[in-house]
Amino acid sequence: MKQSVGFIGLGIMGMPMTRNLLKAGFRVMAFDLNPEAVKAITAEGATPAASGKEVAENSDIVITMLPKGVHVRAAIFGPNGVIEGAHQDTVIVDMSSVLPTESKQLALDAKEQGVSFLDAPVSGGEPGAIDGTLAIMVGGNSVDFENVKSVLNAMGNNVVLVGDSGCGSTAKLSNQIIVNLNIAAVSEAVTLAAKAGIDIEKMYQAIRGGLAGSNVLDAKVPMMLDRNFVAGGRVDINLKDITNVMDTAHDLHVPLPLSSQLLETFHALASDGKEALDHASIVQHYEKLANVTVKREGVE
Repeated sequence: MKQSVGFIGLGIMGMPMTRNLLKAGFRVMAFDLNPEAVKAITAEGATPAASGKEVAENSDIVITMLPKGVHVRAAIFGPNGVIEGAHQDTVIVDMSSVLPTESKQLALDAKEQGVSFLDAPVSGGEPGAIDGTLAIMVGGNSVDFENVKSVLNAMGNNVVLVGDSGCGSTAKLSNQIIVNLNIAAVSEAVTLAAKAGIDIEKMYQAIRGGLAGSNVLDAKVPMMLDRNFVAGGRVDINLKDITNVMDTAHDLHVPLPLSSQLLETFHALASDGKEALDHASIVQHYEKLANVTVKREGVE
């Protein structure tokens, strides 16, 4: 019999991840502060819950997918939270992107209550969540990891235990540096080309097969050309992640000059009212500086 899974957090990422668990045949109990989200996933086969406590009472594995560490802590240790309904075999898997220090403390606090905890943030954005192709970076105990691996495999195609508690969250911060600086580099390049009058689409086709080619290039340049900034990875979420990057780096005395500049770019986008846009909108920051627009011919 497959394990029963509880899922808390039915947002841009959590909803499609829950759908993939259902498709894989897992029994899923779902909870979110938004009752409409719970209603929607219930119509697709999940069992609704009224609290994190109820989720834990009826699940072997409880997954949290929430915006910030403070939300994760409230969901687990707050009133009617997961810990109140957890049992000795419960494994909590936090798939949110939070500070490594937060993950480590959550693991310690869960252990004091006799409950296992893994940090397992993801990369791949909304498309990866929908397709079930997320990269999942896990920190924690190897026995707990093996116990939940089949569940994680239903949501991702690259699931790796990278180390002890907090290591998954650290790997995610490193991932966010690479992804977002890649988007910034692409943004600078296409802004330069647009200002020079080059056909950006032809340039993109010319370079994508070379060393400059990447998943980020293929995912974000078409969005920029179509002026499609509907969020798969929101500016405000990535602002939070890069803030976490810099906080962690400062604690470790690691200078990150490129990431520090990236953080200021995200603050500029947020102050310009672009918090809810996709992080492909980094290009709009460079467009504003250069007084040019990157777009496909015929696109307004």
